[in-house]
Amino acid sequence: MKNIEIYTTMFCPFCARAKKLLNSKGIKYKEIDVTMAGDLREEMTQRSHGARTVPQIFVDGEHIGDSDYIHMLDANGKLDQILGIA
Repeated sequence: MKNIEIYTTMFCPFCARAKKLLNSKGIKYKEIDVTMAGDLREEMTQRSHGARTVPQIFVDGEHIGDSDYIHMLDANGKLDQILGIA
């Protein structure tokens, strides 16, 4: 199984939407809450090559993108392969 990480904040509708998609696919993931953790937000920004919005999703350490992007990948039939469930 692939290692899925998602950086989130509290009360973020985009984070909730991304987690709902992952949950619907039965994907286990590590949620990293950056709401009150500036050091983790900086880590997220560095890992995502400058992206500062949440959520940011990583699969096996590779930056995949934000909520809109993973939903686009899903609509195009590519997300399952990236997540290793295809």
